[in-house]
Order: sequence, then structure tokens, then C-alpha cells
Amino acid sequence: MIEPVALEDFFITFFSSALIILAGAGYALLFSWSKVNPSIRIKIAAYVCYAVLVLAVAELTRAAHFQGYWLIISIVMVVGYFFAPIGIWHLCVKTHADSNLKITITTEDKL
Repeated sequence: MIEPVALEDFFITFFSSALIILAGAGYALLFSWSKVNPSIRIKIAAYVCYAVLVLAVAELTRAAHFQGYWLIISIVMVVGYFFAPIGIWHLCVKTHADSNLKITITTEDKL
């Protein structure tokens, strides 16, 4: 049986994986918050979360001995985590930008 991660690297792999999730969520949350409430401090905090994410991915890649396509997946993941909140923000803005909506109230709605 092939052991993908050595036992001494198990906890490092586990905690770096958890840190990737938490740092990615922190980056997305702080990025969107910096758009709603423009503040350079919030935006800097978002980029600090992203830097933590990059470091956690680098540590996971080292601890799990990623090579070949797994290394490519790690790089794509880091790039995706950067651009996903930006794209989602633009999608939300464009989705909710139409202010010319016409609302029709029928007699059934009034009851």
C-alpha cells in the first residue's frame, strides 16, 4: 500500500489544508467588505489573508510532496482563489445594477 503523506507530515498537511480554507474565506469576506465599505485597511487585511493562503498552499505542496499535475493544480488553485472573489463581486454588481425594473401588482397579490 502506498502512503501518500508520511505520518510525520500528516498534521502539517491537515492544518495547512484547514488554513487554506480559512484564509480563502477570510480573503473573500474582507475583499467584498472592502468594496461595500471602502477602506484601505480592510483591503490590506484581505491581501494579508491571501498571502497566508499562498503560504499555506506552499506548505501543503511541500508536506504532501506534490509533483507533476498536482503541482499544477496547486498553482491553479492559488490563481483561482485570487480571481474568484473579484469575478463574483463584478457578477453581483452587474446582476443588481438594473434599476429600471417594473413591478406589476395583481389583485391576488393585494389579498
